[in-house]
Amino acid sequence: MARRREKRSSATENLERRKNRDESKPRDGEPDSDRRLITIFVIFFIVIPIVSMVVYKVKFADRVIETEPSIRQKGIIKTDIHFQEILTEHSKASENSTARHYDYPVLAYITPWNSKGYDMAKIYNSKFTHLSPVWYDLKSSSQGSGLVLEGRHNADKGWIKELRSRGNAMILPRVVLEAVPEELLGKKKLRAKAIKLIVTECKEMEYDGVVLESWSRWAAYGVLHDPDMRKMALQFVKQLGDALHEQHLQFMYVIGPPRSETLQMYDFGPDDLQFLKDSVDGFSLMTYDFSSAQNPGPNAPLKWIDLTLKLLLGSSSSVDSSLARKVLLGINFYGNDFAISGGGGGAITGRDYLALLQKQKPTLHWDKESGEHLFMYRDDKNIKHAVFYPTLMSILLRLENARLWGIGISIWEIGQASLVSG
Repeated sequence: MARRREKRSSATENLERRKNRDESKPRDGEPDSDRRLITIFVIFFIVIPIVSMVVYKVKFADRVIETEPSIRQKGIIKTDIHFQEILTEHSKASENSTARHYDYPVLAYITPWNSKGYDMAKIYNSKFTHLSPVWYDLKSSSQGSGLVLEGRHNADKGWIKELRSRGNAMILPRVVLEAVPEELLGKKKLRAKAIKLIVTECKEMEYDGVVLESWSRWAAYGVLHDPDMRKMALQFVKQLGDALHEQHLQFMYVIGPPRSETLQMYDFGPDDLQFLKDSVDGFSLMTYDFSSAQNPGPNAPLKWIDLTLKLLLGSSSSVDSSLARKVLLGINFYGNDFAISGGGGGAITGRDYLALLQKQKPTLHWDKESGEHLFMYRDDKNIKHAVFYPTLMSILLRLENARLWGIGISIWEIGQASLVSG
């Protein structure tokens, strides 16, 4: 975080004027003049800076994220990182697997197609408050006008049991709402059945709740452009949250970031946040995927993140702390490899990234504007690429920003992490 610098020009000018006056005096007055000059020098250039530093530390100490001592000593959290440092350090995890350095809620996603996440969840259980394995889909039945909840075959009871023996992180599987929205939202019985299916699954499998993803699906179907359908969509989310709370279960809801400063009908906005705040325990905000193959660039520019948070929460200096705590800033543990000429490319995992570093031996550049590292290379067909991938410095900046806002974080996803810094 940038620190405000003291403006000392006026002090310097005063000192110069004082010097000029003193030089014009008789020489027998020089001892007193020297003492005055020394006093001024001490006040302006020693005492004031020290006092300012103390005030800064007292006022802003809670905004600085503590990092693991072993990582600080290695000096690898920096902007001028060398590719070899990443190759050397990526497999070395934090020495402290239990203590948390972040005081707000932390949700971590785990995917079946990246099994490393299951191991990371076990080792670092105590660093998370919520763990969400990506297991379930709620779909329209192929046999008629009904619903079916698919995904129990993904559930690993042995893994859940081991998780609970290692820490207190709550287990909230993700459920993606794939059912045809016009049918689901337009029929009261289907809405009730969907809620019953989800709540029953939580009770039978002894989960601590669920993470629901539906808003982006509804937007893709176009139903959120209809004011009546949009109202029913919000009502359904509220009813599900209330039903889960009645069973003492937690409810997280996935929301996407607005794409412009002017909210569109399909955007999830501040009024929606207020409407659902008592029924939802956390809003998993997808502040990543800012760029695409058609528009290459950083994954999650800091200015865009701040704009999104301002649209949802207002000013960081006057935010409702109880509401802000329920917003979980999305942090991506994956990157993007974009072809600059001709378009193309897309997401890459840590394994892909390390292979590129090994092969290309690139120079990493720090983009101060976005707060991300990137490098360029040419592939075997001489096509130029730009690669953006999170580093310890970029992640630290986002953690500090989240701390400033008083919000939680959500990580997609921990199986793709190259190095865990706590």
